[in-house]
Amino acid sequence: MVIRVYIASSSGSTAIKKKQQDVLGFLEANKIGFEEKDIAANEENRKWMRENVPENSRPATGYPLPPQIFNESQYRGDYDAFFEARENNAVYAFLGLTAPPGSKEAEAQANQQA
Repeated sequence: MVIRVYIASSSGSTAIKKKQQDVLGFLEANKIGFEEKDIAANEENRKWMRENVPENSRPATGYPLPPQIFNESQYRGDYDAFFEARENNAVYAFLGLTAPPGSKEAEAQANQQA
């Protein structure tokens, strides 16, 4: 399973850049393997991302903006969904991954099952 994060390397928006760095930095810090897919430098990546963000997750007007997160080809969410999962110690579940033993998320899951 590969986490794919669709980003725009040449975005003029500082908000988008900060969100992208936030997601990528979190994944790196937690040693979660991922692939960066640049939609600014690669038209195929842009087309694939736009086609695979579900209809109910698209903005009312325009195209979905990066970062967009997938597990293989399964859509997991955008920055807001990632941020909410991070705040709730549920990033691994959000990404469709098993939380590693000893992580806050694994401990929370164990406490819920007890």
